[in-house]
Amino acid sequence: MVEQKATNVVWHHHAVTTEDRLKLNGHKGVVIWFTGLSGSGKSTLANAVAGALYEQKCQAYVLDGDNIRHGLNKDLGFSPEDRNENIRRIGEVAHLFADAGIIAMTAFISPYRADRQRARELNPAGGFIEVYCECPLDVCEQRDPKGLYRKARAGQIKEFTGIDAPYEAPETAEVTVNTGTESLEESVAKVIGYLRDQGIVQR
Repeated sequence: MVEQKATNVVWHHHAVTTEDRLKLNGHKGVVIWFTGLSGSGKSTLANAVAGALYEQKCQAYVLDGDNIRHGLNKDLGFSPEDRNENIRRIGEVAHLFADAGIIAMTAFISPYRADRQRARELNPAGGFIEVYCECPLDVCEQRDPKGLYRKARAGQIKEFTGIDAPYEAPETAEVTVNTGTESLEESVAKVIGYLRDQGIVQR
């Protein structure tokens, strides 16, 4: 739990309601939280889903782990404490995006269940969709798009998820895609199908 240091602050309610934004956009604002090992295809899938939503004229935006660490979270490393704070901040930002009526997608390893649960709890029921990009470690290592596994195996990167830091897989994700065996198109269809089934986007 993060301590509230600022005093004399009051939450201001919006003149434009959630219902108003729904009518304007034609879809609900939600957080879609892609989680999985490095190299599991989180960013690739999130961006492909964003493209599919764009074709349906939906307002969607991808908050990518590396991009956020270039700016908002540039002061954080990869210790367990910094990982917690990294996810806490992005959970708050994603919640604000969703509150604004946008389909906010996050592509973060987010290795700890407790951190993902805290991000979930910021949102109303049905407003947080966890997408588990399931992929065997050996497949992720074979892909190794950034060369990070090679560096971690060589001891050049410490506390790397899946090597010398844990990854806690989701137990009850809303959507699970196996990016080791499924095509990108199949995984996108699963996510879009779920959004349609839940009435978040129109059929």
